[in-house]
Amino acid sequence: MFGLILPSRPVFTPAVLQTISLTQYAYSFPSAPHFSHIVIFLVPGNELPAGACAAVYIQFPGSAEFKLLGAIAMEKQSAIFQIHNNSRATGLASGAAEVDMDADLANGDGLPGNVIVGISLEPTELVSAQLATMKATSDSSSTALTVVRRPPSTKMLAQRIIKNAFNFLASFAGGEGGNEVVPLKSFQDWWKKFERRVEIDPGFLEREGDG
Repeated sequence: MFGLILPSRPVFTPAVLQTISLTQYAYSFPSAPHFSHIVIFLVPGNELPAGACAAVYIQFPGSAEFKLLGAIAMEKQSAIFQIHNNSRATGLASGAAEVDMDADLANGDGLPGNVIVGISLEPTELVSAQLATMKATSDSSSTALTVVRRPPSTKMLAQRIIKNAFNFLASFAGGEGGNEVVPLKSFQDWWKKFERRVEIDPGFLEREGDG
């Protein structure tokens, strides 16, 4: 009923598909060599029950948990699932199985044993709700960890350059009659020092409070 493709490996056909129950099926294959994508497809000539989709789960060696990847349905009879760290799952689009997605999983590299891909016939609405919840949780986590930093304005950068120069040159000021004079060489020294710091640390002026 279902087929599975792993890059660089032979196609998994229904002949090796394990039937767990009338609505549950599974493929089992070694975790090595490394893989980063799997493809699940509905074999031509087969149909899913009305209102149902085929939810796809994966279990890696060393784990007892099956992770939901996504689903296929009559509207979209195949899907590519990308397996790697720091990724995100997307759900069914308007009940159809538009599932080209990233699953928040590592692929079990280094752990001996078999990977199990489970396929379960479930109500489309239920699977869509699960995937929507997964996506919302992932989006919320990403938003919480993202810090938006605005670059300082041109005016603020100019003020910080002037402040930096003033702090450096103030100690060299001298003169009579209330008129303070800064030697030209001191200004040249400041400029050389300023250029060196920009080369070493280009962003120092953008950090608030840095003189």
